[in-house]
Amino acid sequence: MIRGNILYNDFCYWRFNLAKAKGPFIWDESGKKLIDFTSGWNVTNLGWNHPELQNAVIDQVKKNTYVPMWTADPIQNKYAQALISSLPKELMVIGRATGGTEANEEAIKTARAYTGRKKIIGFKDTYHGQSYATLALGYSSEYETPKAISPMPEGFLQMDFPKTYGDSRNGVKILADFAEKLEENLAKRDVAAVVTEAGIITGWGSTFVAPKGYLTLVRKLTKKYGTLLILDEVGTGFSRCGRLYGMYLENVIPDIVTFAKGMSNGVAAIGAMVTTKKIAQKTFNKTNLTSTFGWTPIACAVGLKVLEIHQRERIWEKAEKDGCYLISQLKREFKNNRLVENIDGMGMEVGVRFVKSRKEKPIATLIEEKAYEKGLHLISDSETNIQLMPPLTIERRFLNRGIEIFVSLVRTLSSSV
Repeated sequence: MIRGNILYNDFCYWRFNLAKAKGPFIWDESGKKLIDFTSGWNVTNLGWNHPELQNAVIDQVKKNTYVPMWTADPIQNKYAQALISSLPKELMVIGRATGGTEANEEAIKTARAYTGRKKIIGFKDTYHGQSYATLALGYSSEYETPKAISPMPEGFLQMDFPKTYGDSRNGVKILADFAEKLEENLAKRDVAAVVTEAGIITGWGSTFVAPKGYLTLVRKLTKKYGTLLILDEVGTGFSRCGRLYGMYLENVIPDIVTFAKGMSNGVAAIGAMVTTKKIAQKTFNKTNLTSTFGWTPIACAVGLKVLEIHQRERIWEKAEKDGCYLISQLKREFKNNRLVENIDGMGMEVGVRFVKSRKEKPIATLIEEKAYEKGLHLISDSETNIQLMPPLTIERRFLNRGIEIFVSLVRTLSSSV
């Protein structure tokens, strides 16, 4: 779709022009006010246009706005120290980037350079970015995109994500069977890295959840066979899943972790690849980690303030509490609802999965459109799953109002379909 000289694809198709946004609300150009249950897909975790972040930009603009790659602004060093201090002590060297795609590319290059191996394991139907390598991690060769832009890069192996939904086996059995398959792939000692999120798929729109212990298992097996663990925290980081970072859900330390999205709360483009000193020292001259606009002073000033707010207000605790509340409310309201197949998530990353519709439009899309009319902003995978991602700072009264609208729409549709 082309709208106003801008390209949109079928997944991120144009919906409306955003006129303004504040806290948990956004307004379209007609003045319609919407409760936001998307956070721009895990970006505005602290709410839209946070005043402290705006002030951080203003203050930094008065000092400096850009530095070339071979120099450093004081705010870059200050932010690097703060970010490192929030992570396990082993993760202490940062590769600068402008977003998640670039950060994940840096991680893949670093893993190959460090291990001397070429194979990378990803999971089917996951999203780690729009570049060739990051698409190869999760896009099936059967999909239109890989076919249209082929040849895709070699060396990428896609495994099935060990999701609990739609599987009659219990979590222990799911994990045991997955472990057998993963170990079989790693045993040849030719895999440079496994790239995964922290037990939930955030980027594809499915919100599939792995059994508890998933990340611990992957860490154990990757260590056993000399394979690096790359943890993509672009969606799970910055309090979204009930911890400051997803790695703390099972207290796993990856070899490389990547960040973006909530890193700057959407104020400026920024991403990061963080790794160990040992890995960085062996690879820094082999991977060409150059980024013209990676870590501009403005982005770092905002990132520093974002991290300060998360830590000062312990945002992850509210996210965990509100997420449990959201899931319990939906499970109670949708008990025995014939349209709802599953409700699951981590923290304030919650998926509501609907049955497949025989009609022209999927149920999830219908609900998304009707919600807009009622003043609620939702996003779906365009098929069966609506991913609920309200700003983590949302007040309970507005969270309840959003739930009320959502529940009412599903019930109404259930009685008419």
